[in-house]
Amino acid sequence: MHELILLRHAEALSEASGDDDRDRALSPRGEQEALAAGRWLASHGARPDRVLCSPALRARRTAELATRAFAPNAAIGLCEEVYDATPGELLALLDQHTDARCVLLVGHNPGFERLVALLVEGRSDEFRGMPPAGLAVLHLQGDLEPGAARLDAFWSP
Repeated sequence: MHELILLRHAEALSEASGDDDRDRALSPRGEQEALAAGRWLASHGARPDRVLCSPALRARRTAELATRAFAPNAAIGLCEEVYDATPGELLALLDQHTDARCVLLVGHNPGFERLVALLVEGRSDEFRGMPPAGLAVLHLQGDLEPGAARLDAFWSP
């Protein structure tokens, strides 16, 4: 894998008491954020050959809307391990996809912001910086190891 794109799900509706967190939908603003993220990726030539996504509704909808801009028929692989994942769990998943040139991973914080910190800075402690629909484009310099990536671009709506 040469490039990893992390896309945090866009703004979701608040969780109602008793509702399952996985069933939270995007807000109208979140739908616009997801479309904008896709347009940004398209305008910067993103061409992921694999899309992996959390099964949570808000993440799935973000992936669907974002990929419309650059790959309308993209197959979106749902990966249970992305939901509520630690950086280590995300790395274990990504290790199974090293044959892909570019992977787009759609999911959640705090795992995503900590994964960026781990891959770029070599640490995964508290790191705030992935807002809803935020994108981090990482260039991998060798294996998926702490400190082995370069942050090529960061975007948020």
